[in-house]
Amino acid sequence: MGSEPIRYHDGLETVQADEAQIHAEMIETFNKIQNITAKDYGRAVRGVHAKSHGVLVGRLAVLPNLPPAYAQGFCASPGQHDVVLRLSTNPGDILDDSVSTPRGLAVKVMGVEGERLPGEDGTSQDFVMANAPGFTAPDAKAFLRSLKLLATTTDTPQIFKKGLSAVLRNVEAALEAVGTKSPTLISLGGHPETHILGETFYSQVPLRWGDYVAKVAVAPLSPGLTELTGAPLDVNGVPDGLRNAVSNFFAVHAGTWEVRVQLLTDLDTMPIEDASKVWSEDESPYVPVARIDVARQDSWSDGKIRSVDEGASFNPWHCLAAHRPLGSIMRARRAIYPKSAAFRAAHNGCPIHELASAAEVGE
Repeated sequence: MGSEPIRYHDGLETVQADEAQIHAEMIETFNKIQNITAKDYGRAVRGVHAKSHGVLVGRLAVLPNLPPAYAQGFCASPGQHDVVLRLSTNPGDILDDSVSTPRGLAVKVMGVEGERLPGEDGTSQDFVMANAPGFTAPDAKAFLRSLKLLATTTDTPQIFKKGLSAVLRNVEAALEAVGTKSPTLISLGGHPETHILGETFYSQVPLRWGDYVAKVAVAPLSPGLTELTGAPLDVNGVPDGLRNAVSNFFAVHAGTWEVRVQLLTDLDTMPIEDASKVWSEDESPYVPVARIDVARQDSWSDGKIRSVDEGASFNPWHCLAAHRPLGSIMRARRAIYPKSAAFRAAHNGCPIHELASAAEVGE
């Protein structure tokens, strides 16, 4: 264990003067992406992470006897909660899986009691995660530049995206062979063709962890899942290969993940406002705080698609006050995500519902 964890206080964040303008441009750019895809698909989809590869319902159990610094917020005492998981990839358009991009995991822990942020109703604690420990951009201004580039390529024919992805995967493989990685190449389509269920997912950006500050990770724990870490998966010629792989696994297997927390211990090396900076696990390791158990099930049922993929939203600001999101990227999400969800609701004529329990998830 590294140094003592730093206590949360309101002065940890540094809000830039131009953030309102940046948020407005991001909302405009998301709207552009969603208008293009709504026209293409005849229905509105998410502005990012549009393509889902599976929806899973399970139970989250907070571990007993946690050290005091980790027994915070919804983990303050042992207990169990219904949980919904949505697996995805990050583009705002729905692409064949041979366009290989970073993977995402959205987690909704339900029935979480406690003080909420002002104006925040419901009883869920949401986490929005990706399979890399650092975000692709340091702050909202830098992410806006990437988002604008993404908007210009949203309507690019898939044949060009597939060709680019193949080239980028080869370049990325060469880099990884010598012990390095390029987050930029991976984000543009150079992600290795591996099984999505073997991934470890990270919040990437910090949030309040009760009296402290943390990043959160969800890692495969059961042998059936850990065996898939780095396992190759050929999806060429199989547009929904990742979805099929998730469905095939959970048709015959159960799965367990571990929820882990990394506490902030050094403001210089573990910044709040630079989301691209990976916090050193030597300084502060990830510590298990909960487990998620998912039984065998249909991960792509009509009911789950209606109630979760189409009818629900995942937003890190759906949270307890004890888990308030922190930093530039999180503040941008607070502005953007409700607008993106409202776009889907208005265009599809399907209100977005906040799920309160697994009983509300369709079969």
